[in-house]
Amino acid sequence: MLDFGSHQALMHDLRTLSDSLDHLQSQLGPRGANVPWETIQALVATRRGLITQTEDLRHQLKKGSDRIADLKRQKLPAEEAMTALREVRAQIQALEGDLRAAEEALEHEALRIPNLPHTSVPTGCTEQDNVELRRWGTPTAFSFKSRSHVELGEALGILDFKRATKIAGTRFSVGIGHGAQLERALANFMVDLHVTRHGYTEVLPPVLVNRQTMTGTGQLPKFEDDAFRIPQEDFFLIPTAEVPVTNLFRDEILPEEELPIRYVAYTSCFRREAGSYGKDTQGLIRVHQFQKVELVNFTLPDQSYDQLEHLTHAAETVLQQLELPYRVMALCTGDLGFSAAKTYDLEVWLPSQQRYREISSCSNFEAFQARRAEIKFRSKGGKPQFLHTLNGSGLAIGRTLVAILENFQQEDGSITIPKVLQPYMNGASVIHSRDRKVQ
Repeated sequence: MLDFGSHQALMHDLRTLSDSLDHLQSQLGPRGANVPWETIQALVATRRGLITQTEDLRHQLKKGSDRIADLKRQKLPAEEAMTALREVRAQIQALEGDLRAAEEALEHEALRIPNLPHTSVPTGCTEQDNVELRRWGTPTAFSFKSRSHVELGEALGILDFKRATKIAGTRFSVGIGHGAQLERALANFMVDLHVTRHGYTEVLPPVLVNRQTMTGTGQLPKFEDDAFRIPQEDFFLIPTAEVPVTNLFRDEILPEEELPIRYVAYTSCFRREAGSYGKDTQGLIRVHQFQKVELVNFTLPDQSYDQLEHLTHAAETVLQQLELPYRVMALCTGDLGFSAAKTYDLEVWLPSQQRYREISSCSNFEAFQARRAEIKFRSKGGKPQFLHTLNGSGLAIGRTLVAILENFQQEDGSITIPKVLQPYMNGASVIHSRDRKVQ
């Protein structure tokens, strides 16, 4: 079990911002480059000044109350002192309103502060500084000229990108026949595996969520430009099932004995891919809508890093069962997601690119999301505490489909179906290129 005692990622509260802002800023370093530190510092100073003024006036109020009581005991006139006391009360009331406004503004700006990396996270600025931990399988090599998943899918007639563009736009796809069936087979296989082998409970959440839900997991306010929004109701299409599933317990206190809780959800996911102009413009790698099986864990703080290993193993098992070569990367501080304290990326081998590409991110958020969403646990006889949340893709369906098409292609353009998927494909073993039928 990793030592997390010195880690303070859960401490993005008003007290920490007031007492340790400089320390927090130095710990984040380049990771906090886009945080409005000057605005936060000004709000911290305003809040501190208002608290001091309010406390001084409350001290005056107490002294004034004691003086009035003393005057009344002596049967002396107290009207002047009472008038002065009413003025002090009015000043306190006004200052309390200003303090609430300052704290609301500070809390809003604090939502832009990312989580602190765990002490075990490699130091670095870009993905080039990520650390490879292990590999499984050997990168697939062919004795013939291999083709990309786009070429294979279109030749087989199981993927149609042109008609998807016609009906929706770029960065969409249509699965046809056995292309659609293979996606469904992957989803059923993954969910069954996680439920039967890894102890997850299946849930089916909404794919439209409200602003508070998106804020709870850290998508808002920072990533609002990357989300699809329905303005009439201020709903958002989910970028991942992590968002609704984590928020199932928002504003709740769970009994300690119920933890850990492990949920698996299969949903559609939606991302604008803002900032990805020119990247992976063809195929299924970077699209606006895709299917994904997501793993979400709720756990006790002293068990969360053990749970991260369990979750990562569950995602790795999918790739191993599908016989897809992959590697595990520990993300460096500069490549870490906004809400994560530590992340492992699983990268699958893609022959067409001769490189590994990310297919799953498994992250421990510690108490970062729990604090934003007010998710706590209570031990017997103890006070409520923030629990820790984790999530990971188990796996992204589209990218898994890409990996299968490219790694299991045959010289004649057909695709061998991985053995574990054949029961989900009505026993078929091959998607054939000549007649576009499964044999």
